[in-house]
Amino acid sequence: MKHAIIETGGKQYRVAEGDIIFIEKLNVESGDTVTFDRVLAVIDENGSSFGSPVIQGATVTASVVKNGKFKKVRVFKMKPKKGYRNTKGHRQPYTQVQIGTITA
Repeated sequence: MKHAIIETGGKQYRVAEGDIIFIEKLNVESGDTVTFDRVLAVIDENGSSFGSPVIQGATVTASVVKNGKFKKVRVFKMKPKKGYRNTKGHRQPYTQVQIGTITA
């Protein structure tokens, strides 16, 4: 089984062919194909290759499953004995992709 470490959205992900992962939101529609060219490492049965920082010519293609938002995270601030209370909510947007092929 072939694995790769890709970088997108300021984060690194270890992916294999067929994986479904949640990444930072991309400006693409559902059903589109995305190509990740920032491949940091490729690991397979024969060995592994690492880039410095990326492997030249290596790509990972994926298809977009959907765009959405995670569950709401509540942020509560309070200053005791002062009567200050502040509640905010945040929903992080994401893009769900299914990894297709890894070429190195």
